[in-house]
Amino acid sequence: MSKPAAINTNDIISTVNRVVVEEFESDPDALVAEASLREDLGLDSLDAVDLVVALELAFGYRIPEQEVKDIRTLGDIYDRIRAHAAE
Repeated sequence: MSKPAAINTNDIISTVNRVVVEEFESDPDALVAEASLREDLGLDSLDAVDLVVALELAFGYRIPEQEVKDIRTLGDIYDRIRAHAAE
């Protein structure tokens, strides 16, 4: 996939939250940086794969597998995408 265009933090948060709501019917009020994907949002390992694919499509680049393994919260996702956008 091609390198993503520069994107600001608010756009990252908005896009990630939109994907989570659309793909998993999550409560938008529960989507805070500290929210655990598993405990707070109820995502299992298959949901995590679906989330990664949806985020890759939304942002236009591949999220490395090692980084995916380290993601536990929405904040982790925001940080990973922000880091890639800054590259």
